[in-house]
Amino acid sequence: MCGIIAVFGDIDGNVAAAAEAAAGRLAHRGPDGSGLWMRLGSAVLCHRRLAIMDPEQGKQPIRGRDGAAVVHNGEIYNFRALARELAARGRPCVSGSDSEVLAHLYEERGEACVAALDGIFAFAAVHGDEWLVARDPIGIKPLYYGRDRAGNLWFASELKALIDNCVSFEVFPPGHLMTRSGGLRRWYAPAWLSGEASATRDPSALRQRLTDAVEKRLMSDVPLGLLLSGGLDSSLIAALATRLVRARDPHAELHSFAIGVQKDAPDLRAAQKVAQFLGTTHHEVLFRVEDGIAALDDIIRHVESYDIPTIRASIPMYFLSRYIRDRGVKVVLSGEGSDEIFGGYLYFYYAEDPEELRRETVARVANLHLSDVLRADKSTMAHGVEARVPFLDLAFLDLAMSLPPELKQPRSAGPGGEGRIEKWLLRQAFADEADPLLPASVLWRQKEQFSDGVGYGWVDALRTHAERVVSPRELARAAERFPYATPTTAEAYVYRERFEALFPGEHAARCIVRWTPRWQADSDTSGRANPFHRAADARARARTG
Repeated sequence: MCGIIAVFGDIDGNVAAAAEAAAGRLAHRGPDGSGLWMRLGSAVLCHRRLAIMDPEQGKQPIRGRDGAAVVHNGEIYNFRALARELAARGRPCVSGSDSEVLAHLYEERGEACVAALDGIFAFAAVHGDEWLVARDPIGIKPLYYGRDRAGNLWFASELKALIDNCVSFEVFPPGHLMTRSGGLRRWYAPAWLSGEASATRDPSALRQRLTDAVEKRLMSDVPLGLLLSGGLDSSLIAALATRLVRARDPHAELHSFAIGVQKDAPDLRAAQKVAQFLGTTHHEVLFRVEDGIAALDDIIRHVESYDIPTIRASIPMYFLSRYIRDRGVKVVLSGEGSDEIFGGYLYFYYAEDPEELRRETVARVANLHLSDVLRADKSTMAHGVEARVPFLDLAFLDLAMSLPPELKQPRSAGPGGEGRIEKWLLRQAFADEADPLLPASVLWRQKEQFSDGVGYGWVDALRTHAERVVSPRELARAAERFPYATPTTAEAYVYRERFEALFPGEHAARCIVRWTPRWQADSDTSGRANPFHRAADARARARTG
């Protein structure tokens, strides 16, 4: 995991110096080193390194046998198999870095090399007069691009590296590549993304494919941990990882991490149950509401967004990532992506029919690079911690997104009479009474969005703070100040105002997509705004009262 800069065009010393300075703004993404490669008149590549694979030899820009140069942000999970194939063809890799295979493959295959990759990536490669920039299918690794006043084309891991150098810029789309001679085109185009009919009705392979996805992501030459909210998604990943690691070493110690605003936060209670069940070394982190509010500028600077759910969830993840870094852990497994794939957010209860549910899951997965995946990457990488997301493994994703949507609709079932259960299909795939991965109370726990699970007072405090600092007059005139992406609530106004101060102009604002839930009257993004959440709370109080 790293931060990258690439500039193509009429490259001179001034452009190279500007690129190197811009790479300095990405130092948090790569605190372990930096590198630069330049060809006057055509290209400059800059890199900030977070050393995960082969910390001693994996410095970038990395070179191929025939002179290609590559900068890469991400992980190539099948790099060892690719390296063996390359060696058999007379192209041996000289390091243990997963990034090196990119240089050799690009020399051999040109842009077709992208189809051979199983992993997450944003990379730029140069060979002779040609160059290639590509982004992974779901956009798990961030990438932006733009042009400077001289017409040079810039690419960078974060907006902050482009804001002072480019006169226009935008998000580089996931699943796309760009070449000098061929321009921008989509390279990843599965049937499910274009709305074609479901290819399979058999979900039986879900468990094995997710297990395989977790196993791939255990690849690391540095300490690895588990993000554990106690919800279904992170708990499944933690359970699978624990089994896989202990199958290799029964005495292996795995560290799990959870965060909340008070000791009895819903996520902390549930995470503690999971950690005890799995036998992980568990860490609970508490943060103060006032510290979270004070960190707003830092959060918006790092996550580069004014989207309400993104900011709400990024703050606790930012604090948790700092704690994880201070413990010496560089890689964590996370449960991002499952809610979008399986319709796990509570508003999916009110989808009008299976086809509407399918369309919404496709839209949510296609835009993950603008929401949860963006938040997971940038709030962890703010402290040099890499988050890996097994639910977005391509083999698992292609199966899960190709299943008929009626299989994903919530069912009326569940222990304790909780009523309709979201992500029924995923729960059923892992419900094995003879060999339970998780306690039943966790497997069937109602969905809590991360910003709610850390403690219900967190979102309430953010709203209260915003209403205190934004006057009714300012909110009434918001359209005059922000004609694009006009905020309609005090909380939205605070985030939009602070984003504009850090990333001025409409080009930056257009890189963000604001999300609101469908099929419910209350447009607030908190899960507690959903009628089903309130009904479940009432039922729970009735049982315990």
